[in-house]
This record gives sequence, C-alpha cells and structure tokens, in this order.
Amino acid sequence: MSHNTPAPASTSGASASGASTRRSRPRRRAATLIALTLVAGLGLPTAYSAAYADESTRTSAAGTQKDTQAAARKGVQKIADGLVSDGKRPAALISTRERDGRTGTYAAGVGDLATGARVPADGQVRIGSNTKTFTAVVVLQLVGEGKIDLDAPIETYLPNLIRGEGVDGRRITVRQLLQHTSGLPEYTQAVAGNFAEFQHRYAEPRELLDLALEGKASFPPGTKWEYSNTNYVVAGLLVQKITGRPLAEEISKRVIDRIALRHTYFPQAGDMTIHEKHPKGYFTEKPGTPLRDVTVQDPSWGWAAGAMVSTNSDVNRFFTALLDGRLLKPAQLKEMRTTVPAEDPVPGSRYGLGLMSKPLSCGGVAWGHGGDIPGYETRGGVTESGRAVNVAVTVLPSDLAGVMEVEKAVDTALCR
Repeated sequence: MSHNTPAPASTSGASASGASTRRSRPRRRAATLIALTLVAGLGLPTAYSAAYADESTRTSAAGTQKDTQAAARKGVQKIADGLVSDGKRPAALISTRERDGRTGTYAAGVGDLATGARVPADGQVRIGSNTKTFTAVVVLQLVGEGKIDLDAPIETYLPNLIRGEGVDGRRITVRQLLQHTSGLPEYTQAVAGNFAEFQHRYAEPRELLDLALEGKASFPPGTKWEYSNTNYVVAGLLVQKITGRPLAEEISKRVIDRIALRHTYFPQAGDMTIHEKHPKGYFTEKPGTPLRDVTVQDPSWGWAAGAMVSTNSDVNRFFTALLDGRLLKPAQLKEMRTTVPAEDPVPGSRYGLGLMSKPLSCGGVAWGHGGDIPGYETRGGVTESGRAVNVAVTVLPSDLAGVMEVEKAVDTALCR
C-alpha cells in the first residue's frame, strides 16, 4: 500500500551445528546490585558467614546466567537452522551483540553447493542496500560541517543534471533524496531484467542515472514515499562533488576507518571478488529454475545504493556506533531518525534519512536498514536498549513469504 502524503515526521519509533561467542568490553557499565544474604544458624563468625553467603550467591547467579546464555545461543542457532530447513536456502548466517558487549556468531546450511563446504562463521557477504546508510552518514556529516543544506534543492550542488519527464532537480531537496520522497524513477529494473549483462561489467554512476531518467517521475517531490535506488546514486554524486574525492574513499575515511570496521569495504572499480572467507551467493532468474553461483560480480551497478561488502558482526557494530552518536553530531542524528511511513512488508515500518525503524513483536522498534543484491539478502536491527542482530542468507527470496521469514528471524532473535 502506498501513501499519498507522508505522515507527520516522528523520531520514535559458528558452524552448521553450533555457535561461538566472545566477550568484548561492555559499552555501558552494569548497574547490578547483588543483595548480601546472611547465613544464620551455622555457628560461623559473622564476617565469614557474610563472605560465604556472598560467594555462594555469586556462584549461583553465575550458574543461572550461564544457563540463560546457553539457552539463548541455542535459540539463535535454531533460528539459523530454520532458515535453511528443507533446502529453502543454501546458507544462513546470524550475528548478535548483547547490551553488555557480548557477541555471538551462528551459521547453518552449506557455504558452497558444489563442494558441500561448511558455512564460514561470520563470513563476508554483499550487504546491498545497507550501503545506503553509509552514504547517508557521509552526506549528514557534510551537513554538520556546513557544506550541504538538507533542504536546499539538489540543483544547488549538481546544476542541470537532474532533468527528465516530470523530473526537475530545482524542486527536489537533498532531504527528499535521502528519505525516498523525491519521486525519482527507479533504474534497477533495467539491471534486474538483464542481470547477466551487468554481472561482470563496470557501470558508471552517470550511466545508472541515465537509465533512471529514461523513465518519468513517479510522483511530485514530497507528496509520497517510494523506495528508489536512484536517490542514492544522486546522493553519491553529491558527496563526490562536495568533497572532490571518490565516494569509496570518503566512506572508508569517514566511517569504516573511524569505527574500525575491519571486515568492511566499498569495492574499487573492477573489483568483482569477496576478499575474505565467505559463503557463495546464488541467484535464479525465475522461481523453480536451478540456482546459479553469482558470488563473483561487479557491484558497480549498485554503487552508492548497494555495492558494499561486510560481515554481520561489522554491520551490527556500524549500526550500534551510529545510534550511539559516534558518527554524527546530535542534530544530524536527530534528522536521520526523523521518519515518515514507509511502504514495507513489515507493517508500521518508517523511513528516516537512510535509516529504517520497524516495530518489534515484543514492543519498541529496531533501527537498521537491510539489503538485497543477487546472491545475498541481509536484514537486522538495533533496539533502543542496545541489542543488535544481523541475518544474512545466500539467495534472494522468490516471494513475500520468503521475505517475511527472514524479517521474522530478526524479530525473534531481537525479542528472545
């Protein structure tokens, strides 16, 4: 269902058989008070009794906590197993990050259908449209530096570039690009309809924009919300115009290096490989036809809208850092989290500036994005309390039920 006008803006909103966990430094100091229970009637000195009681209580609490954590790990592994049951998908990978900094990685299925190789725990995948959030962060950093005005027409920065049938850059603001309320037509239908042509060739950003502008505007700017990858191609061109540097370099310097995302990168021109351990990604042009290995591809056709490679753990780290205020100034983070209703399979979803909120079955919302690219689907989010989950599977869904199954997996993992 589409929306005729945006509603008032709001700011609320591993292996196939096991899992591995590790403890990292907590983001917040715990504020837990363990009551001291006195032991009476044992004939022990008071000081010894108190010490004994304290140690006994701690041991019991620690045991209970370990049991709870083990059950939680088993539950997340069950979610991963369910995503590949009955051969629905070759592989599923899940990474979790708890409020106290503990992390977990889980995997199920097979990493390579030809060899039967195991799924590498926390392997790299193509993260598709999660790239949009990285691009939006750079644009908003430039807003914070006074180099871009969110409510200025894109024509101010890219004169005479955005022109087409019903399309006029003088009437489209930077905010509307990041928010998907610009009305710019989509270009990816041309790619999806002939992916074999684009799989191994480089596509210039201007070529992608030209493909989009062959169509007419979807609606007048600011009157509706409709997802269009073209918005972020223009946002990428904006970053390059303002900085005088390649988008990949700006994302690396301003985001990836800044928060030490060691397994994340924006592929350079001509780079068609995934650099580190990874499951292979598969694609089928039509439901029911054999899966084709599309791991090796030139993601330039996704560019600022969807080219990046990362791991589930790094994606969790990125969104956690973003929402903790480590990448944007408070004013720009507030703008990013100001949302309008979004047309999404999950009812109640809302879209800000390169950031989505989705309601959880246990209450509250999760903030994130998600991404699809031939070979990989990723979904995830971070709760207001700091729990983060990211899920990746190695084939795109063929129907709405497949989409919702992955969305439910994220919800279940966040609400456990």
